[in-house]
Amino acid sequence: MKKLLLIFFLLLFVALAYYYFYYHGQSFISPLGKGSAKEKPLVVYTFENLRKTVFPKSNITVGQQISETSDFITQMFYFSVSQTPKSTVMKKVSGVLNSPKKPGIYPVIVMFRGFVPQETYKPGIGTQPSAKVFAQHGFITLAPDFLGYGESADASKDSFEDRFKTYTTALTLLSSLETLNSGLEASYSGTIKADMTKIGIWGHSNGGQIALMALAITRASYPTVLWAPVSKSFPYSILYYTDEFDDQGKSLRKALSRFEEDYGTEAFSPPNYYHWIKAPLQIHQGEADQEVPLWWSDDLVATLKKDNIDVKYLTYPGADHNLLPSGWSSAVTSSIAFYDEYFNR
Repeated sequence: MKKLLLIFFLLLFVALAYYYFYYHGQSFISPLGKGSAKEKPLVVYTFENLRKTVFPKSNITVGQQISETSDFITQMFYFSVSQTPKSTVMKKVSGVLNSPKKPGIYPVIVMFRGFVPQETYKPGIGTQPSAKVFAQHGFITLAPDFLGYGESADASKDSFEDRFKTYTTALTLLSSLETLNSGLEASYSGTIKADMTKIGIWGHSNGGQIALMALAITRASYPTVLWAPVSKSFPYSILYYTDEFDDQGKSLRKALSRFEEDYGTEAFSPPNYYHWIKAPLQIHQGEADQEVPLWWSDDLVATLKKDNIDVKYLTYPGADHNLLPSGWSSAVTSSIAFYDEYFNR
């Protein structure tokens, strides 16, 4: 009888341990004492899982005016993103909106900036110089600040989750664009409207990687312009910049070692999914760029063409990461022509 009771309680213990592991993802010590199961919360950010995620349609609202010219108005705008994919807890994200002043219906360009330190960041940094020209030529532009920047809610304390949340923020904004006209109606009484059939994307540097990710995940056909996009594999794309850190990247390498032990990197690496892209692209690259080397964009274009993706490639001798001094004006003009070409088909 004692042996039967012992077997019963042993089986009960195993069953309970399995239940908590399977349904709650909690760590537990196995009956044999050989180890524990570890939670992996960041697995929701793999490309495959993001592709399966339905991103909420957040209401886009237009806020206070920042500046005004004879041609366009610059204002803050706001929307909300899920705290984690599929979470019902929402976090505010701010951004900068430019709209032409003349009444009409205008195409929309969603703009993703590159990296800017939080301590020096102001809304519009990285996008506003180009956005102003786009607005002058009849485009509505939207540039999100991302979590932790501008008037947005705090970023994740996990550096890798913080990075992946730029992806979910971009995807949420794109899915929320159909609410933009409600926000414009409240601000402009219907005189300014967005043409939801004409949506494009613009990205610079790390914002270019965010744009590539969004195109791959959504498989949408938004015509997209990229300036010096970060396009190499993860984590090489961040390790390349560790010489700019105060500790030369020591803490990042430690964190990355733990990340690779728990997750690996292949399922999080954008180049593995570029073949999903269905949109036409125009890529601009400065030949003297020290932040995104010329050969990165050379390789990206070759990869895209190999996958039969429509891509136009322009390079600028002597131009740096911001396409200065020899390429900026030409790049803006070519970008506008590119959007017009696809929007007017």
